[in-house]
Amino acid sequence: MTFDRKDKDNVTLLNFYLQLLYPRMVEEKMLILLRQGRIGKWFSGIGQEAIAVGSTMAMKASEYILPMHRNLGVFTSRNVSLTKLMAQWQGKATGFTKGRDRSFHFGTQEHKIIGMISHLGPQMALADGIALADVLTGKQQVTLVFTGEGATSEGDFHEAVNVAAVWDLPVIFLIENNGYGLSTPVNEQFRCKNLIDKAIGYGIEGFKVDGNNILEVYDLIDRVACRMRENPKPVLIECLTFRMRGHEEASGTKYVPQELLDEWEKKDPVKNFEQYLLDQKILNPDSIEEIKASLKTEIDNEVENAFNEADPLADSERELKAMYFPYAGTSTAPDSTIAKDIRYIDAISDGLRVAMRRHNNLVLMGQDIAEYGGAFKITDGFAEEFGKARVRNTPICESAIVGAALGLSINGYKAMVEMQFADFVTCGFNQIVNNLAKTHYRWGEKADVLIRMPTGAGTGAGPFHSQSNEAWFTKTPGLKVVYPAFPADAKGLLLAAIEDPNPVMYFEHKYLYRSLHGLVPEGFYTLEIGKANVLRRGEQCCIITYGLGVHWAMSYLDQNPDLSVTLVDLRSLQPWDKETVASAVKTTGRVLILHEDTLCSGFGAELAAWISEHCFKYLDAPVMRCASSDTAIPMNKVLEDSFLAKSRLKGSIRRLLAY
Repeated sequence: MTFDRKDKDNVTLLNFYLQLLYPRMVEEKMLILLRQGRIGKWFSGIGQEAIAVGSTMAMKASEYILPMHRNLGVFTSRNVSLTKLMAQWQGKATGFTKGRDRSFHFGTQEHKIIGMISHLGPQMALADGIALADVLTGKQQVTLVFTGEGATSEGDFHEAVNVAAVWDLPVIFLIENNGYGLSTPVNEQFRCKNLIDKAIGYGIEGFKVDGNNILEVYDLIDRVACRMRENPKPVLIECLTFRMRGHEEASGTKYVPQELLDEWEKKDPVKNFEQYLLDQKILNPDSIEEIKASLKTEIDNEVENAFNEADPLADSERELKAMYFPYAGTSTAPDSTIAKDIRYIDAISDGLRVAMRRHNNLVLMGQDIAEYGGAFKITDGFAEEFGKARVRNTPICESAIVGAALGLSINGYKAMVEMQFADFVTCGFNQIVNNLAKTHYRWGEKADVLIRMPTGAGTGAGPFHSQSNEAWFTKTPGLKVVYPAFPADAKGLLLAAIEDPNPVMYFEHKYLYRSLHGLVPEGFYTLEIGKANVLRRGEQCCIITYGLGVHWAMSYLDQNPDLSVTLVDLRSLQPWDKETVASAVKTTGRVLILHEDTLCSGFGAELAAWISEHCFKYLDAPVMRCASSDTAIPMNKVLEDSFLAKSRLKGSIRRLLAY
């Protein structure tokens, strides 16, 4: 291995050595602890340290790095306390996640490090969002994100690199090609000769480097980063290295040919750089021994300090609160006395416009939302008023855009993502339920993201443009879910969702867009998320519903004025208004839950279970549900009408009252 020191002085080279040696010695300590049974699992990065250390040292302290689970050198090079790291690894109360997540699955704003989740690939889109925030703010900064060669087969890799290329984002996508994805060798993962060949397809530059040579890694990252700060564009870097131990220690390396291990042992990044410094007379055997002895004492002490830290105490109330960023959202009265009669769709558009004027750091993202104004024209004219930097057309890549929204939030922005249709959210599902929903619980970081979901049937759009999929998200802790039924509610809840620093799924029914109108206050106001609205009061029974179901119920009651019915519009599904529901149940003793979603496991099942558990003694009849058929949604109007819950509403009410 050849090292070119260029203009680096001896002090700098010695610092490189210390930064390289320290994570190696920590890893060796972990292997001892593993054999002693004092720790349960370890994902070793032995043999790959030069990549993490060299790249981190080339970055500014103010620039974000998104590492993976073999990148201990990123954390140590950023001076993260080993005691704190060890407390994290052992699930201690003083760890970054307070015992809630494992190993390197955490972030730290203090050190500008954003850790991964177990799913390989999603962190790359977060890097896009972080870099976009820097560009919008005018900061000349670069974001560095790590991935392995295995994850380059993931769709998240393609989406994130493509978005960065299209948007000219200063992101360094660093691939650690260590030869194996767990036990699968590279020849069974892809056919390209070099992974940087993929860069051509994205119209960006690609570089390959000896990942075991710390000076080559540092020099390349330093050169590329300096250029990117002046001229923001992404690059793809492939670092060739080798995983000298198992995927994790229990899996071993029996599947690796011994000659391959022997070959790469000769390329050990620490030993080779150490020998170079010996040859350069910067180190000598005595100084090496002295350095290692000092580091060993330091590591031993910090590890034992962590073992002595307290374990977390189980507290269900505290854990529930930790799912959300602390925020006391209440209703805010309109700042104008003027109200106009406008359509449901216009109320949503007006709410977005008010929010964009109120928050200069709010960014809207979605397919065709700029000049075209979105599939439903909700953002028509926004690009002209607010500029395309904040009203961004996106490639068709839901996962990357949701991930970028989280990245924006991490770096000080608010983000709104428009799903063209709620059905398409499946393509961004992982980012929503595993990144947005769990980030605050894991390491205390907000996820200030709103996802708009044009939802529902009634327009003959068929199985993939008509689903009511709110129940996919109401069962996911960490998300808030709202579903307005009226124009004034649509605006007030939208503004409340944008003010809220937690992730909110905002369901807006397409059928109501242009068919429903009502008085909507001008200017800024909010409605409290989690508060229902009692639209009518009666004594015979109560109907609990939301969305289009509200209008089905109102229409039926208008046609049957002899019925005395309490009608509750939930408006929010997570959290939902238990107090108002309980009051309605106690007043009437009979409950019909109505929703457009299918019957089996729809949100109504949760409502029915809760009412049965907490209000049983007030019931005069079983809790009944009226929902759509447990089939896909048909296109033909006759079939669609039969599918929808509306076709069963009359019979359901009759059965309830006759019981």
